Amino acid sequence: MPGTPYARDMTSAPPPLFRGPWSPGEVAAFLADSVIPVRLGVDAGPGGPLVVSLWFLPDGLELVGASRPTSTLIRCLERRPACGFEVAADAPPYRGVRGRATVDLDRSAGADTLDRLLERYLGSVDVPLGARLRERADDEVAFRLRPLSITSWDYRERMTTSLPDRAR
Repeated sequence: MPGTPYARDMTSAPPPLFRGPWSPGEVAAFLADSVIPVRLGVDAGPGGPLVVSLWFLPDGLELVGASRPTSTLIRCLERRPACGFEVAADAPPYRGVRGRATVDLDRSAGADTLDRLLERYLGSVDVPLGARLRERADDEVAFRLRPLSITSWDYRERMTTSLPDRAR
C-alpha cells in the first residue's frame, strides 16, 4: 500500500509458506477485496490465548491495523510479537485465509493508520464514530502482521449447489 509507514527489506525475510488452493496473488486479491475484520489470536500469558477482531489494511500479503496503547492486544504483542490470524466471512459459501505471523509495532504511525482504517471501513473520517476514535488518535499504535505461513480455503464450488437460494 503506497504511503505505508513501514519499510521492509524484502530480501531479508523469507516468503510465507503457502497451503491451500490460492496462489499468493489470489490471497493478496482476497485480502484487498475483504472489508471485514481480521481475527487475531495472541498469547495472553497464564490466562490463556486472546482472540480479537480488528479492522485491517491490506498491503500485499501483510496486514496493517491500529489499537490503543493500553489495549490488552498491544500489551500482549509487546511481550510476544507473534499471532495467529484469520480473514473469513461468517456466511457460506466459506472461503478465506489464516496463518501465523510476526508483528511489528509502530507508535509513530497509529494516527495515520487509524484514518486509513476509517476510510476503508466507514468511507470517511468525518462520521460520528470516526470523530470519537480520532479524539485519541495521537497515541494509537500501528501494527503490521508479517505472515510466516498462510493457508487458504475456498468451498464456493462445492457448497454453491447445496446451499438454499438465500445463502448463495
